[in-house]
Amino acid sequence: MVKNDKDIWLKLLLKMPSLFLGFFLFAVAMLLALYSKLGMSPWDVFHMGIVNHSILSLGQTSQIVGFCVIMLSIFLEVIPGIGSIFNMIFIGIFVDIINNIGLFKTPESVLGKILMLISAIIIMGIATYFYLRVELGAGPRDGLMEGLVRKLNKPVWLIRGFIEITVLIIGFFLGGPVGIGTLLLAVAIGPSVQFAFKVGKYDSKKAQHMNLVDLYKNIKGLNNIE
Repeated sequence: MVKNDKDIWLKLLLKMPSLFLGFFLFAVAMLLALYSKLGMSPWDVFHMGIVNHSILSLGQTSQIVGFCVIMLSIFLEVIPGIGSIFNMIFIGIFVDIINNIGLFKTPESVLGKILMLISAIIIMGIATYFYLRVELGAGPRDGLMEGLVRKLNKPVWLIRGFIEITVLIIGFFLGGPVGIGTLLLAVAIGPSVQFAFKVGKYDSKKAQHMNLVDLYKNIKGLNNIE
């Protein structure tokens, strides 16, 4: 019993480096897009719009929005995984730490800004691979999409598009950074993620993410072994 109980915690522990590397890279990608001054992804336009009208930092805003999205997803019967919870917490932490260090500055040349934006797109794809490959739960916003697809019985592209356009419009009216980069991110993130999955040999269709209920049952089941 003890051995099996230790095994599941060891397996979880071994997944953490990949999970947190993904979160760190995602935070880097967010800031690269921000400092490119060419526009951010729809959700980040929304986040920055809130930042413009509050005392919150970008990281704190991302955390609060992520928490609200997870709560809504649970209402839609989508149970988050431990990776989903950590996603909500640690990407925001990494964003604020990196931003406070002052690691990134906006390039003076247009070419520099474009290269910064392209880097954000590539790194975002790599980041997504690293935190999804461990199968501990998708990001909060993907959970919301999944829940709405189930409840409304509509195709993924329609639900995803509706969510992205909604948060983009709200973010725009709140003064979030909308630009050509917003369009490029919306179009290019999918291929970037797909390429990272292909290189890393991760098949999202075959992935079986462990949610918090599954984790609890596994631990409880092990503890009940006589």
